Amino acid sequence: MKSAVIVFPASNCDRDAATALKQLTGQTPHMVWHRDSELPQVDLVVLPGGFSYGDYLRCGAMASQSAIMRAIKAHADRGGAVLGICNGFQVLTEAHLLPGALMRNANLQFVCRPVALEVNETQSAFTRKYEHGQRVVFPVAHGDGNYFADDETLNRLEGEGRVALRYAPGQNPNGSARDIAGILNQKRNVLGLMPHPERVVDPLLGGTDGIKLFQGLLETLS
Repeated sequence: MKSAVIVFPASNCDRDAATALKQLTGQTPHMVWHRDSELPQVDLVVLPGGFSYGDYLRCGAMASQSAIMRAIKAHADRGGAVLGICNGFQVLTEAHLLPGALMRNANLQFVCRPVALEVNETQSAFTRKYEHGQRVVFPVAHGDGNYFADDETLNRLEGEGRVALRYAPGQNPNGSARDIAGILNQKRNVLGLMPHPERVVDPLLGGTDGIKLFQGLLETLS
């Protein structure tokens, strides 16, 4: 599986994503600068966490206008896999590759801690290695992770099985509507989530619950 990690100004999780991909796939991902207009030939594009453009204007809003986003949209339209983690999820909503928006956390505080999640949908390359209802623990680190969409959109996401991950009961760290932690696009080849699976792929770092996400991609895209 060939992959690329997009690097925006002030990204701080691009190397985390690259390390996880190299560890689990055996291949070093391409590091693609946001001003580039073309992607290399890859199967997976990762938009990492961080604070692109210092989170000015709105989180992800400026990054969504980067030159590379046109190539990412084309990649997704062709069926290529796109994974947006934390700030990457914000970028995907701002670029309209995923519906809804990420607002300020309900308590108006930055949250950084492990959070229990439940796998809500297994019919995607990202979640196929998990079991429906399986509980996993991923860390979160965000101040703007409160997922919002109107009721029509939320009902459509749920009705089409596009809510990939939910915060476990009592674990919602940000006030997200219906405890949503991650969603899929209609083709199921784009996933955005606020928790960080790339930070739980090594027991030395506190957990391995994120491994199956990358294993599912590796098996599907190789």
